[in-house]
Amino acid sequence: MEQLLAPDFLTAETLTMLGGYLLRILAFIGILVVGRWIASRIRSLIRGGLDRPEMDRTLTKFAGNFAYYAIVVLALLAALNTVGVETASFVAVLAAAGFAVGLALQGTLSNFAAGVLLLVFRPFNVGDYVEIGGETGYVRDLQLFFTKIDTRSNQLIVVPNGDVFGSTIRNVFAYDEVRVDCQVGTDYPADVDATRDVLLEAAESVEDRIEERGVQAALSELGGSSVNWEVRIWASPEDYFRLKQELTRQVKYHLDEAGIGIPYPQLDVHMQNGTVDDDAAA
Repeated sequence: MEQLLAPDFLTAETLTMLGGYLLRILAFIGILVVGRWIASRIRSLIRGGLDRPEMDRTLTKFAGNFAYYAIVVLALLAALNTVGVETASFVAVLAAAGFAVGLALQGTLSNFAAGVLLLVFRPFNVGDYVEIGGETGYVRDLQLFFTKIDTRSNQLIVVPNGDVFGSTIRNVFAYDEVRVDCQVGTDYPADVDATRDVLLEAAESVEDRIEERGVQAALSELGGSSVNWEVRIWASPEDYFRLKQELTRQVKYHLDEAGIGIPYPQLDVHMQNGTVDDDAAA
């Protein structure tokens, strides 16, 4: 029988080269498959580890996706290097592009970094009544780049997280008990001790206050036109605004019943020979 001969181009050297190319392609595909599998597992582990009541779902999802894509990119670079593609220049281009984008988006990245810190440290939660950078209201939503606040007048305020984290944050209802204050000024002729008793009686008449914390009537200042007091009771957060109104109302009623006036600012001007005295007293 006539012996079958291989084509001229299928030499041993060619077969070796084709085998090498095939192995590289298989290695390329294998690295991508394994890298994607590892990335998926890492993402699942991160999401599972951060899936706690105190952790925000947005941060959990972002951390998992960030780890996933970072591992996929590293696997892609390793796979390209396997098939002979030089990745050093590619990495340099990516670094330069990332630096340029970072400069262009430094404000946005600052808000993003602040959002991550807010989600981690949790100085407030959704639904809390807060004062941030001069804005006061209920936290409606906390995202990676901004915080939404609903005011008591039903207005929506969107504050960049960079401004939130860079300012003083006052969480009004962070605790189960909050103090309710009422500032009031009384006439100078009124007896101080009698006035204190009237103010304490007014505070004690407020219903639904936390009785265990007691009431206080503190003499805060001898003002230019009045003796200034601060009346204090304690309430739960859900009763704060209602009891603040009721405390103010009771203070006014009790002072009126006791005949103690609440003066308005006034100026006494003394006349000498038809001209204003330089030593006029306020």
